[in-house]
Amino acid sequence: MATETPRTLHLLHRPSLSIWALFAGCLALTAPALEAQVFVVGEKTATSDISTSFTPTDLPLSKDKLNERGRRELVRNLEAEQGFAHRPLPVGILTLEANGELKPGGEKYREMVYQKGQAAAAGDRVVITALQIKGDEMIFDLNGGPYAKHRFLSHVQLNDAPVVASNAERPMGSRLTLTFPGGIPDISAPEVKALLEPVVDFGVKSGEQAYADTLPPRLKNAIAAHEVLVGMNHRMVLASLGSPDRKVREQQSGDANGSRYEEWIYGQVPQTVRFIRFVGDRVTVVEIAALGKPMEIHDKNELEEAEVPVNTREIALGDRKPGESGAAPAPPSLRLPGEAAPANAQGRVQYPDDKNASRKADRQPIPAAPGSPVDPAANTPPSGQSSTIPPASQSGQAGQTDPAGTIPPASQQPGVGRTAPRLGTTP
Repeated sequence: MATETPRTLHLLHRPSLSIWALFAGCLALTAPALEAQVFVVGEKTATSDISTSFTPTDLPLSKDKLNERGRRELVRNLEAEQGFAHRPLPVGILTLEANGELKPGGEKYREMVYQKGQAAAAGDRVVITALQIKGDEMIFDLNGGPYAKHRFLSHVQLNDAPVVASNAERPMGSRLTLTFPGGIPDISAPEVKALLEPVVDFGVKSGEQAYADTLPPRLKNAIAAHEVLVGMNHRMVLASLGSPDRKVREQQSGDANGSRYEEWIYGQVPQTVRFIRFVGDRVTVVEIAALGKPMEIHDKNELEEAEVPVNTREIALGDRKPGESGAAPAPPSLRLPGEAAPANAQGRVQYPDDKNASRKADRQPIPAAPGSPVDPAANTPPSGQSSTIPPASQSGQAGQTDPAGTIPPASQQPGVGRTAPRLGTTP
């Protein structure tokens, strides 16, 4: 038995060895075919469709320097602005000189897109999520920027616990730095958008801008200058100043009708604070509080009725036009055109008959419980016996005592201290 066991095992392993040999031969035969189907995408192939042509802008700039008020206006008017990318934007930092060149450019621009990835393709919508003004630079973060928040603190731990929560998502935004060699001039938000035109197109009008273009020239100029006039409506104020920092609703003092007004507050101290008060859909009071200056109060209507658009609606289908006479149009129906109504039609919804109506008519009410306050036999004295309890109108003042003891105690009086059952219920 000892000499036959190895021979048996050897015979069992022979089929498995032959299968493995056949499998290895098949792989050797298919290796050239598999190798012929493999192709590698290189940098030139992946970036061949990226255009590197660039045309600098030629915008005249002011010689005055940007002040603090202008800086705040730029931050308020440019943050959250949306545009469309003119070229593929890499996940990295681009430097654009005012009326100058874009760096990196040419082949280095393609290499940056290939190595770091693409934040937005040409024609994609981009949003300015952050704006910083430092020295002679304006730093724009597009779609969140290329860096994650707390990127340094994410490596710091205290008692084996991270200082900040780590975010596994990789930032996929871009950063565009606009430089001014001689310092940032006194520039407005539309002029900054014109300088960024070779990279991002802000020419698409927002809803507020499209609405402002439909207004009369006086209102259009006031909205462009970010001014609020007494008589404007909510939509005009939103187009002029944007969303307010705070909203306050209070009761109007001295109004006998108790009507309420709504107040929108823009800005915070020490900045200029504007208080816009609405009654209904119209601005009634504009208060401007600037630091070191007396408060400006505008409470007189500054618009004419013809300048404020009226609320209109589109007349369509079954609506009767203004000034049109005649019979009212027929109500909608499920009948075919020309189909006559049935003879018993009453023009109203017909409910089905109640099948239990006869049973409800024959149903008798459940009698009251004996001795309950609703039992008529309990409140009627027996025949030939008079009640010793005088009525309430003859008993004198409330709380009068009974020296003769003719009134039984409250616990022995029928119906006293018990809850009367509802009608139609079983006691």
